[in-house]
Amino acid sequence: MKAAFATCVELGFSCIEEIYKINGSLDLLITLVDEKASNKSGRVYLDDFAVQKNIPLLKINNINDPEVITELKAREIDWLFIIGWSQIAKKELIDTPKEGCIGMHPTLLPQGRGRAAVPWAILKGLDKTGVTAFKIDEGVDTGPIIDQVEIPILQDETATTLYTKVNDAHIELMDKVWNSLKNEDLLLKAQDESKATYWEGRKPQDGELTSEMTISEAEALVRAVTHPYPGSFLEKNNQIYRIWRAKFIKEIKNESFIFPLRDGYLVPEIYDIEEPINA
Repeated sequence: MKAAFATCVELGFSCIEEIYKINGSLDLLITLVDEKASNKSGRVYLDDFAVQKNIPLLKINNINDPEVITELKAREIDWLFIIGWSQIAKKELIDTPKEGCIGMHPTLLPQGRGRAAVPWAILKGLDKTGVTAFKIDEGVDTGPIIDQVEIPILQDETATTLYTKVNDAHIELMDKVWNSLKNEDLLLKAQDESKATYWEGRKPQDGELTSEMTISEAEALVRAVTHPYPGSFLEKNNQIYRIWRAKFIKEIKNESFIFPLRDGYLVPEIYDIEEPINA
């Protein structure tokens, strides 16, 4: 079996490492050019690993670039993994590997197709999420399911802790999927379209905390977009405060720095002060 792997984030790289831990190997690595998406959450670079394992490394601007098609054909790739990649694969790319393309999505598909899966799971107050391995088709996270791993979400879950759980689930799934491919016993199950939901992408500015928010809303936002995401933020005294952790109170006691909310106050615990507004 000849396999290629496209990723530019930690979740994908963890899968690559797992392939080699279980004595698998890859015939081609694909990643973004160095200068692209440098601020992307979890961004990784594959150069050292490629050299260490003697794997050809192709750096591209888009997963559908002609050179990707050319390399996959030249190396007679059977399976292409596309994991932790935000660009949508087009039909020509999907049809190029002999057996197809495999992706992973950090929700329990068909719930939560789309983007920003970790923050949305917390913001929506879900009690569980997961990771789904699926065969890629021309839709957005719509392909038939290979396998899933469930992840419980705790009441105090943060993006940091949930991202770690999601990473571990990717590794667990990669082990299962690789062995199924090797044993040629891969099973596919169509997604139930009646249960499908779609989550929109999120931008850094969506992390703004305002005085119109309730304690519940603000507390969820702080937890949902902390590391490895851009963080929540608030404006106070013409400064931007980037909030990584905070506590929430109903009444002011001895706190020296508070931010008013609709039904209480936010007290920053871990935060950065950024450049003054309009400086």
